[in-house]
Amino acid sequence: MVLPDLIEIVPLNGPVQARITVPGSKSITNRALILAALGDGETTLEGALWSEDTQVMVDCLQELGFMVNVKPEATEASNRTITVYGRGGAVPPGGSEGQPMGLFVGNAGTAARFLAALLCLGKGAYRLHGTMRMHERPQAGLFRALRELGYRIDSLDNKLPAVIHGAGPRLGFCRVDISESSQFASALFLCAKAGGWGIEVLGKYSEESPHVAMTCELAKMIPPKSAVFPIDPDASSAGYFWGLNWLLARPTWQASSTAGSKVEVVLRQRFVEGWQIDAKLPRYLQSLPLQLSRKDDLGDSIMMAIVLAPFCERGLLFTDLGRLRVQECERVAALRTELTRCGAEVVEYDDCLRVSNSPVHGAEIETYDDHRMAMCFAILGLKVPGIKLKNPSCVKKTFPDFFLKLAAPPPQGLGAKILEGRTGRILTGDELFAA
Repeated sequence: MVLPDLIEIVPLNGPVQARITVPGSKSITNRALILAALGDGETTLEGALWSEDTQVMVDCLQELGFMVNVKPEATEASNRTITVYGRGGAVPPGGSEGQPMGLFVGNAGTAARFLAALLCLGKGAYRLHGTMRMHERPQAGLFRALRELGYRIDSLDNKLPAVIHGAGPRLGFCRVDISESSQFASALFLCAKAGGWGIEVLGKYSEESPHVAMTCELAKMIPPKSAVFPIDPDASSAGYFWGLNWLLARPTWQASSTAGSKVEVVLRQRFVEGWQIDAKLPRYLQSLPLQLSRKDDLGDSIMMAIVLAPFCERGLLFTDLGRLRVQECERVAALRTELTRCGAEVVEYDDCLRVSNSPVHGAEIETYDDHRMAMCFAILGLKVPGIKLKNPSCVKKTFPDFFLKLAAPPPQGLGAKILEGRTGRILTGDELFAA
């Protein structure tokens, strides 16, 4: 069964006590898959995220010729234990120049960027392509760096689709500008040892990018020989429930009150310090500052903070949002449009959003095929009546069982009602799993 194309989130009708688990980190899972493929022997990733983005990466590795085994985990529906059989730094050959091997990356930025670097280490031609939105997302900084290392990348506009001409390891040096995406540098660092590459990182985010630092640390931690490596829980996924805990304490015009609720996130292991910037969200929710930056303060969880902002007495200014414009959708415009549709007062200028304290109401939300838009507004719907979501199955990109978490009885879930958007029928069980 599949999620309907329109669902309604029914607000919680009283206090709830819940202890929610979240799946593994997408960022760490896809980095670890590349490192494991470049290793020598079996690397087993425990608690790895199993979602659209990580399935794309596994599918591409298998299509290339790597052996990858995937087993379910009993305690988390969106996790898997994944064993990768490395080939000692060797990448299986691609196709010919006239008939390159095709690899489909969907709308997974990590897969598109990390594989582009990996394929340079093979021999032959590989064609990377994805969804229409993926073909709009930036790649130029990475392609320039790979060309500087001596590799041939054929692309009409420095975006996907692109043909990567593998030439094997090549000792060399490159500079990479990460102003558009830190994933450009991460892609290079994941393959640097196998490729013999020296890398200098440029751009306004170069000093403070936690994802680049995380990549370099992961490359040190995952040994080249057989090993078992646990994947951290995903801080961005946890952010929805941290945000909900804050939201349920806010007063509204509803007769029923959710005051006294407590929604905790249960972590199977502690976050590695500094790897996931969104792990800082609970600290900001304790005392929201007047201004939050996408560059310095939060990563993707800033979207959750933006959706919560109408409930903040002082209103909030969100800055440095440029990266949100080139992700799964144009997120700055999308957030402004959908919050305004709900009655919030939102002003967009430059790469900033100013959200005022304002009453909000229900609306039919366009999710733009963006998992984070769907999950942020689903959390709003647990407080505000009448929130309906179009294309809710887009959460499969990072959190396939998200709606199951909302509907499961406490304490493992929230006990929320989720309705088929047109008939009002209550959805249950597998109907809520985004496959």
